[in-house]
Amino acid sequence: MMSVALVDDHPLMIEAVSSLLARSGGFEIVATGVTANDVIDICAREKPQVIVVDLNMPGDIYSAIEQARRASPDTKVVAFTAATGVDPAIRALDSGATGYVLKGSSSRELIEAITAADSGETYITQHFASRVITALRDSSLRRRAAEAVKLSIREQQIVRLLLHGKTNKEIASTIRISEKTVKHYMTLLMQKLHVRNRLEVVIAAQKLDARTMSNALHS
Repeated sequence: MMSVALVDDHPLMIEAVSSLLARSGGFEIVATGVTANDVIDICAREKPQVIVVDLNMPGDIYSAIEQARRASPDTKVVAFTAATGVDPAIRALDSGATGYVLKGSSSRELIEAITAADSGETYITQHFASRVITALRDSSLRRRAAEAVKLSIREQQIVRLLLHGKTNKEIASTIRISEKTVKHYMTLLMQKLHVRNRLEVVIAAQKLDARTMSNALHS
């Protein structure tokens, strides 16, 4: 059983997430709280494997994340928030959060984020991730965030060929799929990387950490 703590100043949200984790199985809620200070206290006292925190609570939540990580270095922090701006995401990651999930995301994404965090992986809501990566200045954080953008094997192939300047027709011929299917994958890539056109797909791919992208594209 993975030990999980929940901190949110909306009781209904804590109840909903608790029910979700109970239905999913494999999780044990060891503590709940409603303020930023509770994040610190819970980590110091319970040392959960993962603590899920809202960012809009009484107190300085970013400072609380930093202090909680010092109090319990093995505890991973997942921000679960309605804050859709890039700045809160960067501040949360800079403070030591491992995951950033928007409250408009699916329940599956929250489960994936908690599981990924426990494994030491970074998880960012998929359609939001590329905006965060582009804005990050810290190279180690950017590398961790880049790993959160999950591309399928076919998407990896297409991005690799795009980076080599291939046209849709050439891509279709190279990987033996129809040009219509290539266009379909381009649409998926634009959604996943949060960009508007083919050129921006290439730019977004280039902005990802070079080593991470190379590993992903050649895996």
